[in-house]
Amino acid sequence: MLGVYDYTVILTYISLWISIGGMMLSLNGHLDLAVLCLALSGLCDMFDGKIARTKKNRTEVEKRFGIQIDSLSDIVCFGVAPAVLCYCFGMRGVIGVAILMFYVLAGLIRLAWFNVMEEQRQEETAEKRECYQGLPITSMAIALPLVVVLKPFLGCEFMLALHVVMLVVGILFITNFKLKKPKNVTMGTIVAVVAMAVIAILVRHYMRYMSMM
Repeated sequence: MLGVYDYTVILTYISLWISIGGMMLSLNGHLDLAVLCLALSGLCDMFDGKIARTKKNRTEVEKRFGIQIDSLSDIVCFGVAPAVLCYCFGMRGVIGVAILMFYVLAGLIRLAWFNVMEEQRQEETAEKRECYQGLPITSMAIALPLVVVLKPFLGCEFMLALHVVMLVVGILFITNFKLKKPKNVTMGTIVAVVAMAVIAILVRHYMRYMSMM
């Protein structure tokens, strides 16, 4: 069979499955659950690289496959899926659609650039990357769930917030700046924030379900 199917890529595949499910939920109006899927995909992505690096005898083909499959998965999980979700939330006007189209394109460009630079970096050194170049596309797995959690407080400004977040994050994808990779403590904080956002979304969904009974 073509491809790689060991434990080094399993979280990437799971993340993709979750995102496909999230898009289906979005199209069927289950937006809170779709946001939950986005957050879960983000959690998978946080650890897939760490798991892959535990295999010390990876071949060059396996390493390059890992880079490519991760980026291909990311454009679906954190590029297309958030755009579909925001469209279903109501970003359907001319400006909203234009922002979503720009967002996906910027994410695609950012990932293609990353793949080129990462392959070049790995040919030159075996050291871990210390900084991101531009904002990582996976940041949307944090930004969008937080905006949705704040929806009750934003009120009628929620749609404006969605437009601003999608536009600004898209611009940051292709802006040339260095962002230091988070250390373990920072990563733990990010995981905790995403987890709290997920719990808040689940509680709100459960309360809405109970009120309909």
